[in-house]
This record gives sequence, structure tokens and C-alpha cells, in this order.
Amino acid sequence: MKNLLMVVVLIFGLLVNFHCTDAFGHLRSVVGSSAGAIGEQPLSKIAIHKTTLALSDFASIQARPLLLGLKGEDTAWVVVDFVNEEPSNDDWIGVFSPAKFNASNCIVENNSEVQAPYTCSAPIKYKYANHSNPDYTSTKKASVRFQLINQREDFSFALFAGGLSNPKLKAISNSIAFANPKAPVYPRLAHGKSWDEMTVTWTSGYNIDEAIPFVEWGWKGKEQKRSPAGTLTFEQNSMCGPPASTVGWRDPGFIHTSHLKDLWPNIKHTYRLGHLLTNGSIVWSKMYSFRSSPYPGQDSLQRVIIFGDMGKAERDGSNEYSDYQPGSLNTTDQLIKDLKNFDIVMHIGDLPYANGYISQWDQFTAQVEPIASTVPYMIASGNHERDWPGSGSFYDTPDSGGECGVLAETMFYVPAENRAKFWYSTDYGMFHFCIADTEHDWREGTEQYRFIERCLAQADRRKQPWLIFAAHRVLGYSSNDWYGLEGSFEEPMGRESLEKLWQKYKVDIAFFGHVHNYERICPIYQNQCVNSEISHYSGTVNGTIHAVVGGGGSHLSEFSPLETAWSLYKDYDFGFVKLTAFNHSSLLFEYKKSSDGKVYDSFTISRDYKDVLACVHDSCEATTLAT
Repeated sequence: MKNLLMVVVLIFGLLVNFHCTDAFGHLRSVVGSSAGAIGEQPLSKIAIHKTTLALSDFASIQARPLLLGLKGEDTAWVVVDFVNEEPSNDDWIGVFSPAKFNASNCIVENNSEVQAPYTCSAPIKYKYANHSNPDYTSTKKASVRFQLINQREDFSFALFAGGLSNPKLKAISNSIAFANPKAPVYPRLAHGKSWDEMTVTWTSGYNIDEAIPFVEWGWKGKEQKRSPAGTLTFEQNSMCGPPASTVGWRDPGFIHTSHLKDLWPNIKHTYRLGHLLTNGSIVWSKMYSFRSSPYPGQDSLQRVIIFGDMGKAERDGSNEYSDYQPGSLNTTDQLIKDLKNFDIVMHIGDLPYANGYISQWDQFTAQVEPIASTVPYMIASGNHERDWPGSGSFYDTPDSGGECGVLAETMFYVPAENRAKFWYSTDYGMFHFCIADTEHDWREGTEQYRFIERCLAQADRRKQPWLIFAAHRVLGYSSNDWYGLEGSFEEPMGRESLEKLWQKYKVDIAFFGHVHNYERICPIYQNQCVNSEISHYSGTVNGTIHAVVGGGGSHLSEFSPLETAWSLYKDYDFGFVKLTAFNHSSLLFEYKKSSDGKVYDSFTISRDYKDVLACVHDSCEATTLAT
């Protein structure tokens, strides 16, 4: 029986790690890359490089309106009307941007057996032709609506026959565009390297030879000041492999970051993004606002949201994310609805699941803009941001689709010493956060291990009693089915090195994503619950509470049928955690479902500073008999 189980585990492991690419590096499958959960990047289903021309006088497609964002909007709805005298239920409409998508921008393959493609640019989204008209095959015409965001280029729409695997181009529409496609959009706030610094990162179509980027900001209703911004971008040859370097490539535009410094604590600020053109005029964004962080140790109400693996989805029902990230919009919308009731967000890895389709990063930043433009949106690196064979990632898998960390490091700011090494610390009032990067080696003796110990040791627990560790993969405990098959109930080699650090420095809670569900584990050390309480913990910190919060939106992960003694609450659903620090002695933990925003699991911690100092197993300070 034991041998049979080993064979089953081996076969399942091979299936989980199977990927294949075709001659143009088109990633056809991404299976089981998040702890055994099965999913496929929807745009990878389209064999766009196999497109053949089948243009017909009996097929046409038109898009309206021609000009979008006339009042400065960065989102617009468009209607696409089409006629096809030879309709089929596998006909589909692709949205392309730039509008010109022929083979002129294809990378030449050194393979004489491969026919040159008509196009090698994947669409940014698609819908089946019968999406809004089930009688399409009999009426031979239909209309579909798409929601577009400003992505720096014009758009066109194409009617395809032959399904996704054998596309035949039947008709191409007119092009449409935003009034100012280069406009500054989708600001993302993040902490700087000190508590009194806020960074603003945004995207535009303006390079530094066209315009000077800056942020105008200040106290609400008071005199405003201007802070300059740096500008970054990256090229196609910065990608580590396909599809990011082939069919998934799209020019990312320019990413700007400004550092707003010397902030007074707890002050409401307004800000807007600006680009000073060479003719002296300024292109402005709309107005935004944020509240500056409290002074480290400040005693006040402080609220944190934590989740992982949210992904993105489309409000227009377009197919590419209909089943891939089913809970993403629910999580986003619940946070937008509750925006006044939290102060900072921690998204601990696996952000848009772009997997090498660069256009999806713009769509993700647009989706989270109402949140990220208002409160700091702090991120961690996940396998779908970083991992690529031979690129230096700890895991030699193709989960990033060739992005190898470039998109995450550029599109979002984190206060790391080296943004290619995604570990950092940050403070918010009474909280001290140590964010690890599970896609780089964390084991004892490594550079990251030394950072983790230094970060934990730097917490002044009298001022910042709430010490939080967070990382993407489960370096602690999880009842996930795949981890159960491995017999470890953790990421292999996960907690062996780190658990003694969590115990030594008395970490309150360790958060993990990667597994797409919610689970709460008892205060634990070396596989043993060290506290029998469930809903309230008080007194000495004798073990770290672990929480898996990977149910942000991506397809859910199954639990193991084996009952784990240390698991207190499991939920096979989408959700997020909210931490509320009322003062230095009282903390509330709440798990909320994304579907309704209600609390389904909670506990409280109450204790004093002397309880943090108390000696417990493997965390006692050295003493001497000398007096």
C-alpha cells in the first residue's frame, strides 16, 4: 500500500509540473502551479500564431464610439457590431491593442519548418460571438460590449472563426482610442523606507524626453508642493522566456515613482499626477487622497487587510478570466466598499496571474486603483511573478510565463534594499511587518535568512507589540491536499529553518498565500499546539499563530481528507483577513468572506509588555548568576 501511494504521488507530481510550449514559445498549459490547484492562463488557450487569413466580403465588424475618455475617464464601454454570413458557435471576437496587429512586430524564428505567422500578438481580451445573442448562428449578426481601460495605444476588434485553437481571421474593425492615450493612470501607493515617506507609482505613455513627471500634493485644503518622479520601463529582451518574450509581449509604457517625504503623521493629503510637457503645458490626472501613516508605536486604532492570490477579472464578462479567477472581483469590491474602515493592504503574492501576458498588468492596476490610490498597497513576490527556469528563482518552474520578476519589481514599489530580492520590512503604527520572498532561498545561512532574523530582532515590542511575518508560499502549516500527499503539510523545507526564529522573537501571526483557501492554525511550535484556546489568547506569547489567506480570488484549492490536529478553522471559499489593533494590549483578527463581507472566523489577543518579555521554550534570553 505504501509503495502504491508513492507511485500515485509521483505520477501526480509529474502532472502538476508538466508544461509544454510550441515552436513560438506559446505556453499551452500551466497546471497545478499553486499547491496542486489546477488552472490555465486563459489567453494561453488562443493559438494566435496559427492565425490564417480568411477575410470575407460577407463578414464585417465595427466598433463605437470612435473616441473614448472625452471627460478624462480612463475606463470606457464600447459596442462592437458584427455580421457573418457563415456563423459558428466557436466564432470569437478578439480585442487588440495596438490596433495594428499583423506580423510586422514578430520575432523571426530560426526554424524553416515553421510558417511565418500572420500575427504573433495575443489579444488583450476576447468574447465568443454568441455571448450576448444565443441565436447568433441563425441571425448571422450580433453585438457585444467590452469595457476598455486606457492602455496607451489604440484598439481594434477582430472576428475569428475556427475557435481558439485554429483561428481564421474573418474581419477587422475600425480603430478606436482614448482622447489622451498617454495620460497618467492607476496610481499605487506604498510605504517608503521610513515611516514618514509615501511613494506613488503610476503608469503613462510619456517618456522623459517628452514630459517631466511629478506629483503635486499637500494637506487637504492647504498649499500644495511638487515632488519629482523617477521613470522606468523595460524592453522585450528583458523577459526571460515565452510567452512574455513572444505572443504575450506588449509595451508596458513608462512607470513613474515619486517619494513624498517628511510627512506629518495621521494627516489627510490630496495629490494628483502631473506631466510637464516641453511646450510648458501640464497633463494632470484626477485628484486622489491618502492619510499619512501613524508614528511607529502610536496608540490609536489601526487596521490591516491581508490576503494573497487574488488575480484579476473582467467586469464585461469577457472570457479570458471567467473561470480562472472567479473570486477576484468580489474581493476587490468588498474592499472598495469598506475602504474607510482599513488603513493598509498586504497582498502577499500572485497578483494578476498574467503569466507572461503583459497587458494583464495594466488591467490589474486598473482593477485595484480605487484601493491602491487611497491606502498603501504592499505586495510580496509569488511564483506567478518570479519563477522561471535558469533565472535564479529558488523554484525552477515556468510559473511566471517568462516575466521572471521584472513586471512585479517595476509596476509596484516595495521598500526593499534590492527590489529583485523581494524581502523587506515596513511599519504601521503598532505593527512591525517582516515580508519574506519565498521565490528566493530562505534557509539558514542564506542572505534572506539573515534579513529575516534581523527584521524580527529589530521590532521594539514595547512600541510595536504586534509582530507579523508574511510570505507567499506556506513556510508554516497548511492542510492543503497536495501538501498532505507530500506528507509535510508545508512547503518542502518550509518551517525547518524559520520556526525557531518565529519562536525566538515571538512572532504573533505568520501569514501565507499560495494555497487558495482559508485556514487558521493554533498557536504552534514544532507541530504541537501550545495553547488550547480557540477564540481568545492572553498572557505569554508561547507560539506563533499561522493563517493561510490565499483565497483572494484565484480558483480554490482542496483540503486534504486527513484531519490535522493543529487546524482550528478551514474555509473552501474566497476571503481575506482584517487585523485591528485597538491599542498596545488588544488585537482583533477577523476572516471575512469576499461574497458578503461578513465575519466567519475571529479571535482576540490581549496581553501586556511583560507577557512578550516572558521566557518560554526556545525563546529565553541568556542570564547570569552574577549580581
